[in-house]
Amino acid sequence: MSMYEIQGGRPLGGRLRVQGAKNSVLPLLAAALLAPGQSVIHNCPDLSDVSATLDILALLGCRVAREGETVTVDAAALSGSAIPERLMREMRSSVIFLGALLARTGSARLCYPGGCELGPRPIDLHLAALRGLGAEIRENGECLTCTAGRGLRGARIHLPFPSVGATENAMLCACGAQGVTTLVGAAREPEIVDLERFLNKLGARVSGAGTPVVTIEGGHPLHGAEHTVMGDRIVASTWLCACGAAGGEIVLTGVEPSSLDTVLSCLEQAGGELECRGEEIRFRSTKPLRGIPPVHTAPYPGFPTDAQAILMAALAGGRGQTLFVENMFESRYRHVAQLQRLGADIRVWGRSAVVTGCPLYGQRVESTDLRGGAALVVAALGAEGTTQVTQLSHIRRGYQDMEGTLRQLGADIRLLPTNRDTGEDHGICETQPKAKTPPQPAWRAL
Repeated sequence: MSMYEIQGGRPLGGRLRVQGAKNSVLPLLAAALLAPGQSVIHNCPDLSDVSATLDILALLGCRVAREGETVTVDAAALSGSAIPERLMREMRSSVIFLGALLARTGSARLCYPGGCELGPRPIDLHLAALRGLGAEIRENGECLTCTAGRGLRGARIHLPFPSVGATENAMLCACGAQGVTTLVGAAREPEIVDLERFLNKLGARVSGAGTPVVTIEGGHPLHGAEHTVMGDRIVASTWLCACGAAGGEIVLTGVEPSSLDTVLSCLEQAGGELECRGEEIRFRSTKPLRGIPPVHTAPYPGFPTDAQAILMAALAGGRGQTLFVENMFESRYRHVAQLQRLGADIRVWGRSAVVTGCPLYGQRVESTDLRGGAALVVAALGAEGTTQVTQLSHIRRGYQDMEGTLRQLGADIRLLPTNRDTGEDHGICETQPKAKTPPQPAWRAL
């Protein structure tokens, strides 16, 4: 048990390289199962979700090694196709193993995945796509048993919604199917493009990633390969929003600016100054940020739902009003109550939230999910006084050494044991000054 203690009001400054993308490395590691050989993956972030994925690979019989940011997976001795419930419950992305195991072994058995509680996220689209390729799937309570039936075969598959996970699962499974598979309505995220690059290095023949139609020529022999994970566009967005909240000037490298165009556009409209060159982003912010036109989350290339809470936190301590409309998940405003503890003026109606910028004040808050936890850190950096952020396990699912990275940029952030370590469950630590009581939000109509 630990928490962040953040002293707000210090501008950020410095230069750093963005970590590898969580949402890319997990399907890449699953893809390594397809090839009976050794794959080497560079720029692999040290995250709890990555550790859980490596545990799954090892349990399935793969030889796994990690040295710094390089992970080696040798799937030649793959011996299993069942993933126990305890590992599946650790992260939602574990469902990506369905397609890879079916393609490589012809069977897979796993339970429904865990992860952040963001509302209903059924895997119906995943299962429908795999059935379209010839898989036979039986559901028994909370577990799935999948087999290749009479053999996987290429097909034309229509996705009614551009689900990232369903697109990735179908791509992986189609590599082991005989014939050509065409995915219509595929997700277009940059992480899909990164997966295509790795699959082609393994010997697969995949084209069209980044467009609504992806084609996979299945049945080709695969082998190990070497690949470098793309930079994490959501982590980059987090550091930019942190600078927007606290003020200052930072330079990010190792990330493609076009992959976060919508976030950059919002920050620029809010008063930030941007300069992009190659895989480098320079951002300067003079507090306070101002309200911007409505932000609607949408599948790529729309505004990413993963960045919604983070941008909201940066604007909450600014000036003016901004309307957010969450179109992806039903329960993606769980962070709002915690931001309100810092004094944020936010009102929610169903999938809409209106943020009216105002001064924020330090307080003890609790992470509710991965991006919601990051949002609390962003808000704390721009708040007056000391903020304590607990439940860091959520944050560690997607951010490698967040406290170290922010200290590198000049933030006043410390990692401390929580009160629970000393037997106290609630309240501010006695050794810390009491936070200034925030004013009650004054709700305003649109």
